[in-house]
Amino acid sequence: MMLSVSLISAAVAAIVLDALVGEPRRWHPLVGFGRVASWLEQRCNNGVPGGVAKGACALVLLVFPVVILVALLLLLLPNWGAWLVSVVGLWLVIGMRSLGEHGRAVAKALREQDLPAAREQVARIVSRDTQALDATGVARAATESMLENGADAVFASLFWFVVAGLPGAVLHRLVNTLDAMWGYRTARFERFGKAAARLDDVLAWVPSRLTALSYALIGGLQGRCGLALRCWRRQAPACDSPNAGPVMAAGAGALGVQLGGPAPYHGGWKDKPLLGAGRPAEANSINAAIVLVQRSLGLWCVILIVGVSV
Repeated sequence: MMLSVSLISAAVAAIVLDALVGEPRRWHPLVGFGRVASWLEQRCNNGVPGGVAKGACALVLLVFPVVILVALLLLLLPNWGAWLVSVVGLWLVIGMRSLGEHGRAVAKALREQDLPAAREQVARIVSRDTQALDATGVARAATESMLENGADAVFASLFWFVVAGLPGAVLHRLVNTLDAMWGYRTARFERFGKAAARLDDVLAWVPSRLTALSYALIGGLQGRCGLALRCWRRQAPACDSPNAGPVMAAGAGALGVQLGGPAPYHGGWKDKPLLGAGRPAEANSINAAIVLVQRSLGLWCVILIVGVSV
């Protein structure tokens, strides 16, 4: 029980720290990890048969030494030192405040009817061809990003922190980063990024559904819990991603907004299934999505604190 209390108190402290100061502006470890991953990929991914094995080896070389180092560090430190490292480590892993900052920057540009600025801001958080987006497309892309990245950057890492401590959270975040870098269905990454994409799917399966449930429950504050659950059940199976589908369908239903539909990528337009129900996305939808993620995080904190105290 003492370990559980220590773990949950570290999780809550990290969430508070993120809310107060946000993520580091310089020298962020994930940025450095991404640079090393890009360097290794350029040297290993030559597109020849066997790329899946090379991608899996690259993943192991990049991720597991870091996870093992974190685990050893926690074992060697005294309890108070391990707790402090856990707080700082989880703070570096989650990104609730930065997610909200990115989303509000897009919403602000849309409210000011500055479409070029809105496209520039949304390009920071999505992989779409943002120059082909109109105002509704920008709002839709940003709203989807808030919901999906809330699941990836906040809830999944927090879930694995509770399950396996800081090593679990680091494992998830590094794998998720590699999936974001390599998990594209293109000639370059179709095979090389498959291991990262599949492992990320496995690690996110449970937390994505807990996130979708959280969105639905918070949507109940606006009388949309039933709608969110129906959207999840009926619309999520049509999505390519087994984890993004439940999150975005339930989130869109909880917001009372319609997401999905045709979206421009640099390789052409892609028809995505319609998600949610209600009005088209707009600037307010982005802010509402941020609030939904924040309230869901508050719900998780309450559940964790109550779970330790009973």
